[in-house]
Amino acid sequence: MIKFGPSGNSDSFYEEGYERTEEAARYVKERGLDCFEYSFGRGVRMSEEKACSIRAAFEKEGVEISVHAPYFINFANPSDEMAAKSYEYVLQSGRMAKLMGAKRVVFHPAAQGKATREEAVSLTIERLKILRDYIYMNGLQEIKFCPETMGKLAQIGTVEEIAKFCALDKVYTPCVDFGHVNAREQGSLKTEEDYLLRLDLLTDALGSERMKDFHVHFSKIMYSAKGEVKHLTFADTVYGPEFEPLARALKKRGLEPYIVCESDGTQAEDAAEMKKIYNNLP
Repeated sequence: MIKFGPSGNSDSFYEEGYERTEEAARYVKERGLDCFEYSFGRGVRMSEEKACSIRAAFEKEGVEISVHAPYFINFANPSDEMAAKSYEYVLQSGRMAKLMGAKRVVFHPAAQGKATREEAVSLTIERLKILRDYIYMNGLQEIKFCPETMGKLAQIGTVEEIAKFCALDKVYTPCVDFGHVNAREQGSLKTEEDYLLRLDLLTDALGSERMKDFHVHFSKIMYSAKGEVKHLTFADTVYGPEFEPLARALKKRGLEPYIVCESDGTQAEDAAEMKKIYNNLP
């Protein structure tokens, strides 16, 4: 089944007096949502006891959980020492995800740096092969590791690049951030057909079974000539993208992803709006 939920806690979560991640499970459930993404953006700094407490709270409410690995992962860094840190960030996230009962780990693949695009992508592919081996060695292969499409031109993570990365092994599942795609491509996502082109490219590369429940990030994002500038809310009428054409495309292709909303402060409210839009389609 298609699932909708927020990335982290909305402003309203704290305004209503909630504080602990465990409480997010009930908060999300009360809004008719199905999933929640916990971010280790600044590093994996959680005790095993806390992870198990979060797992119990989310299992009690029947809300599924995913995690986002630290933001500073870069598999195109020329330094093998820095690459080793990136492997560990992903593996730490995977180990903690397992304790939390999460089945998905989203991660940013790489930044281009001073290399050519081709060199950076090639190095990222070689490093993702090594990461794949580490995933199996650590018994984490039941988790979906999701390289994410990126919003800045200087980052590695076009739709085509993510397709290449995920074709390496079944442990990899695409995380398509449609706000990032739209920002990187200067407002390219407007019609149902625009979304279908990207979905079909990934399905052709990976097969319909692996794309059936792929991972989605969605929000409106301000962009400049260099791509992503900042996340917005659904109240924005300037930048987009709009969700309804994507909802129609997903329904047309029979896809049932996790859809995680990354709006700026209204992520639960906007996730509920997306679910309403999707459910109201004919």
